[in-house]
This record gives sequence, C-alpha cells and structure tokens, in this order.
Amino acid sequence: MTDEPSDPADTSDPSRTMLDIPSRVRVHVETPLAAQNDMGVCDASEQYAPVREPDAMNAPHPSKVAGIDSTVPSPAHTVAPASATPPVPPGAGALLQDRLAGWVSDLTTLHELTERLARTATLPDALQEVLRAGSALVGARRGLVVLEPADGLGPDTTIGLGLGRADLGHIETVPRSSMSYGRILDGLPGGEGEIAQPDLLSENGLDPRHREVAARLGYAASYALPLTAGEGADRLGAAVWLYDEPAEPAERRRHLVGLYVRHAAEHLARLLELERTRACMTTMTEELLPSRLPRVAGVQLAARHRTGPRGGGDWYDALPLPDAALGLAVGSVSGSGPSAVAAMGRLRASLRAYAVMEGEDPVAVLSDLELLLRLTEPARSATALFAYCEPALRKITLAGAGHCPPLLVGARRTEFVETSVSAPLGMLACWEAPSVELEAEAGETVLLYTDGLLHRTGDPVDRAFARLHAAAAGVPRPIRHDPGAVADHVLRTVLPEGLDTADGTEDVVLLAARFE
Repeated sequence: MTDEPSDPADTSDPSRTMLDIPSRVRVHVETPLAAQNDMGVCDASEQYAPVREPDAMNAPHPSKVAGIDSTVPSPAHTVAPASATPPVPPGAGALLQDRLAGWVSDLTTLHELTERLARTATLPDALQEVLRAGSALVGARRGLVVLEPADGLGPDTTIGLGLGRADLGHIETVPRSSMSYGRILDGLPGGEGEIAQPDLLSENGLDPRHREVAARLGYAASYALPLTAGEGADRLGAAVWLYDEPAEPAERRRHLVGLYVRHAAEHLARLLELERTRACMTTMTEELLPSRLPRVAGVQLAARHRTGPRGGGDWYDALPLPDAALGLAVGSVSGSGPSAVAAMGRLRASLRAYAVMEGEDPVAVLSDLELLLRLTEPARSATALFAYCEPALRKITLAGAGHCPPLLVGARRTEFVETSVSAPLGMLACWEAPSVELEAEAGETVLLYTDGLLHRTGDPVDRAFARLHAAAAGVPRPIRHDPGAVADHVLRTVLPEGLDTADGTEDVVLLAARFE
C-alpha cells in the first residue's frame, strides 16, 4: 500500500489533531496615561508587565512526525501573531511602584485609624476619635460632630475638636439651614452627601450671621460628611471639619475620609444602641429605687448607686417605721439584665411590706422574704441585710442573709460589725440566722454596701475588705459629719482613678446612716 500525503484540513488523524495548536498570541492593551488615575492594581500590573521573548518550551518549532510537512499553514481560525510589540512607556515601572506604595500607605493609615476607633468603648470617646482621625485625613485643624439620630430617640449631642464650649455656642446661633451640618441633618437640598465649602467668606449667599461667626472664630472653609451606617440606614449625624484658610481636601483625601466615615458610622451605631440600652436600664433601676431618702429625727442618710451597663439587681431602701423607727436594707439579686432588675423591684417591694408588719424582728422579715423568693423565683438567689434602727437610742438590730457585714465608722473606732455566717436567700430549704444588736455612739456612721463594691476593686476578697476598712478609717475629720461626703470619700478611695463612676460589670450600692 502506498502512503499518500495527509490532507492538512483533515482532523480525523490523531497525529494531525495533536499538531493543530494555535501559535502563541501576544495581545497588548494600551491604556492612555491620562486614565491611569482610575486604574486598578491588577490593570496596572497587566499593562506594565514586561514583554519577554517566548521561551524554548512555548516557541513554535518544526514538527518531527513522519509523513507531515513541517511547514503546515496556520488554520483559518488562528489569529496571526503580532508582528511587533508596542514599546513600553518610559518610567512605567517606577510609576507603578509609586502608585502601589501610595495605595499601601493609604490602606495602612486607614487600618490604623479604624483599629484605634474600634478600641473606643463609649459614644463620647468614639465621637472624639472620629473627629481626630477625620482631621488628620482631610488636613483640617478643627471640627465638630453633631450626633442627632434621625429616629428622634437620641441621645443628641455636639462635640468639638479645637473648639471650646463658647465656640460651639456661637456656631449654634447660626441658622441651621446656613450650616453644612444643618443641611445634612434636616435633609435640605444638597445635603445628601459631602458638602465642601472651599471659600466661605467669598460665597454670595452666605448668611450674615454665619459670616460673622466664621470671621470671629477664624475659619474660612469647611468640609462636611453625613454619618450613615450602611446603605439605606438612617443617618446618625454629621461631621464638619474647619480650615483656617480657603481650602478643600483633594480627591484622594476625600476617598479615604469617606471610607473611614462609613466604617465609623457602623461603629457609632453599635455604641448608640448600647448607650440607649444602658440608659434604659439605668432609668428602670432608678425608678425602682427610692427617689429620695426619708427624713427621720436623730439620723442622717445618704446613698450612692452605680449601675452596670447591663443592669443588675443591687438595691437599697430606707423607710420610716412605727414608733419613730427606721428600716434600712441593702441586697443583691443574682443575674443581670431586665429580668434581674424586675426581680429586684419585686423583692424590694415585698421587703417593705414585711418591714412594716414585723420590722422589729429582722430575722422574721428575711424569713418571709426567703419564702417568697423560693416560691416565686425558684431559679434565683439573693443576698440581703435588714436593720431595724431606733435613732433616739442609737440602737440597731440587724440580720443578714449571705450579705457583707456593715462597717461602723467613728472618731474612736472603725470596725466591721460581727454578724453570723448565713446562706443567701433561696439556697436552702429553710433559711434562718440569728440577729445582731449594736449601739452606735453619737457622730458615728454605719455603712451598708453590696459586694459589687468589693468586686470592682479586682482584688481578692480579704484584700478588698482591707481596702474598704482603710478607706473608712481615713475619712478626714472635717467631713465626718456629712454621710454623703463620707460615702463619696470611701468610693473614691476604694475605687480610685474614676472606677467609682466608670461603667463596670458589677452594680455598687453604698448606704450611709450617721447617728446624731
């Protein structure tokens, strides 16, 4: 049989199919240099990638298969290779490196600023951080942020950077429609996005009062952004940065501050919800506690209460009783949140009823309270201390259920009252503990408190008790006649560096009774 030459168009032969591979094609897409500012990292890398000669493995080479011509014409569907490669623009590699370095620097700056913002735990701190970071990004020295949620539930506040309270007062005298933040907050035309006023004093339609305040405070330009947490979300407020001279941020700065403010608004929205929850819990707790302490002859009263962010079950009470007596009580319900606050309210109201009926017997009062708790709140426990005081005799009869012992503070002694060890309410099938009697001297103060005061110190229990004792012993003599001043001194000493006012996981109750 005679071998005949194969038809190049015939693809039935496996050998032919193997060799029907298109030649390598190099496609070069040129981007005008004027559009490089809108170019992404991947686009720039593709355009300015160096064009190399084809390597030996990829280069077309003559076929080595017997019976097939090595100069096979290219198939009709194959694009002919480019005859010449356009020259690479001079300095393109350096330009790309500069742009990449700028992008990395911007991303690093943005990451650092958002990390600092994420470390803020309160709304005022976060607003201050937004102002500081935005000031650095847009190149302004001063600014203000107006928090005014669109839902009208508050809280509403204005915080300034480089502006005192008087300066903010002057700005608030300007009609809102003339201020950039006012147009944003009120939804006026032009207030949907950023508002740049590069030269305020040269604007023809500027409100005269705005011109006067700008000249007085020394700012000539402003740049404002809305604070909106995500697409379609309600606005939270507006931030404005003020320039001392006519100016406006460049496009790159606008892009960066826009990214930062969008992230900041989401963080502010979370803190806003936390602030509202905290305010609601504080209001509920305060409403369930005495709105004012009673006035009873022979004794002066003062109380200090700190509520944790989630709301706890610590409480206190002071109520006049028959025969010119006085009932004092402190306690703590296990758990936190709305359920604990509600349980605290029910327990306090019940104790008041039991105290009126049989207050002269503190053990009976706590026994009744324990029975009620076990029947109505079987999954909850509580500690409590009730004291029946006779101010005319300066005599106190008290009983405690798993509660901290009172502290007696006077000119000649500072000591804890010896109370018997007892279990909290709801822990045993039948609670019982003996009562304790003591007599206070004239001018002495009895401190009743909850264990949150000890827990907030972060110290072991014995060290926390020692710190409390030292704080009470160190009360300055000139303020010993004022139970409120005594309570404040003890709080500041036991919880230094602002821990007495800062939010903590534990509630704190301190009730002071000074006998005359």
